[in-house]
Amino acid sequence: MALHRGPEKHDERTMSVNPFFGEADPVGGMAEAPPTHRLPDAPMPPSTAYQLVHDELMLDGNSRLNLATFVTTWMEPQAGVLMAECRDKNMIDKDEYPRTAELERRCVAMLADLWNAPDPSAVVGCSTTGSSEACMLAGMALKRRWTRRNADRYPGDARPNLVMGINVQVCWEKFCNFWEVEARLVPMEGDRFHLDPQAAVELCDENTIGVVGILGSTFDGSYEPIAELCAALDALQERTGLDVPVHVDGASGGMVAPFVDPDLVWDFRLPRVASINASGHKYGLVYPGVGWALWRDREALPEELVFRVNYLGGDMPTFALNFSRPGAQVVAQYYTFLRLGREGYRAVQQSTRDVATSLAGKIAALGDFRLLTRGDQLPVFALTTADDVTSYDVFDVSRRLREGGWLVPAYTFPAHREDLSVLRIVCRNGFSHDLADLFLEDLTRLLPELRRQPHPLTRDKQAATGFHH
Repeated sequence: MALHRGPEKHDERTMSVNPFFGEADPVGGMAEAPPTHRLPDAPMPPSTAYQLVHDELMLDGNSRLNLATFVTTWMEPQAGVLMAECRDKNMIDKDEYPRTAELERRCVAMLADLWNAPDPSAVVGCSTTGSSEACMLAGMALKRRWTRRNADRYPGDARPNLVMGINVQVCWEKFCNFWEVEARLVPMEGDRFHLDPQAAVELCDENTIGVVGILGSTFDGSYEPIAELCAALDALQERTGLDVPVHVDGASGGMVAPFVDPDLVWDFRLPRVASINASGHKYGLVYPGVGWALWRDREALPEELVFRVNYLGGDMPTFALNFSRPGAQVVAQYYTFLRLGREGYRAVQQSTRDVATSLAGKIAALGDFRLLTRGDQLPVFALTTADDVTSYDVFDVSRRLREGGWLVPAYTFPAHREDLSVLRIVCRNGFSHDLADLFLEDLTRLLPELRRQPHPLTRDKQAATGFHH
């Protein structure tokens, strides 16, 4: 969550109330103009309060046109009804809401089967508020397992480390910061924009708690080579005896690859994969926020990390960073699994990938852009301006597209490719071929004016970066 401060003096203001907000009496809903940064002194009619909030939210962007977010922005009306019916249920209170708890259990079982666990009944898993919390939990399990193996050295001169590509989502940086783990990052090199297995292995030592592989990088939508990573770590164990587990951050790809890349081996079929996380609210096709964390077996999740509470009416095991949270998103995940099944998910994800690859090809045909990826892994692709384009840059394109309501992030890559600035387009369910054609029309319409610019208008690329991973 973003951090906010209270208002400065000059930010304090009041809200004006339209006479029509009163239902029967045109002035009935009008009271003294309410303040915006302190509680009003008196109540107001619910219709007035609703309209004031509703009108202010009109200034938000249209989520369906947000091509920066991976998060689901459309669900069926029936899913919305189910979520409304469950919005008052506390997910943690499993004794009071046993059927909601059962739906969570079923989702974990379905994911264990989907991710090819050798023994789905042995898999341990839970829902979370999103894949970021799931990553934190997986990281905690990796560290605790390492601590057990190194009890004679930790705490002391041994400092745990976690190896990953520099393209990881920011939640992994948070994990390392919050839980005092050294982040060892494999930099980008040339046209490789994610982790290299051999480079990752070279960073491993006796203090490495694990290696994170990303099934679908947020930077460009590409899959990291999880099977190659596991093979390189197998070879490391043969040479040195070091047994380093792998966690797969499948925030997006975990809900894509099983359906449209079934022959890709990345999951529990690889014995070295100890845990996997995914976002239900990304390509799991559920509104935010729900994520999933699964461990291969009980050995992969140390029992001492699991808390048991009984004051809610039963002895309930929990593993989470927070406590109370709504059950609506878990119910919506089960609804979507039930509604679509494997074939339905395959159709949705293939359609989304088709939109991505088609749009990428049409943008490349304009001649002004060079594709880094084509949307043929995650339905996501990154592009930059062609070498002969000198009058504008990706930040100019992003700024001009925003005028038409399209949110397309522009940002620079990390070490060692800080020289590369890109646009990234995320295609989700609900972003159809028709919408993609409208987007292409708007982009094409902007190009003549951009080409006439004397030079790019961006002065500070870091300040202009429109997205942080």
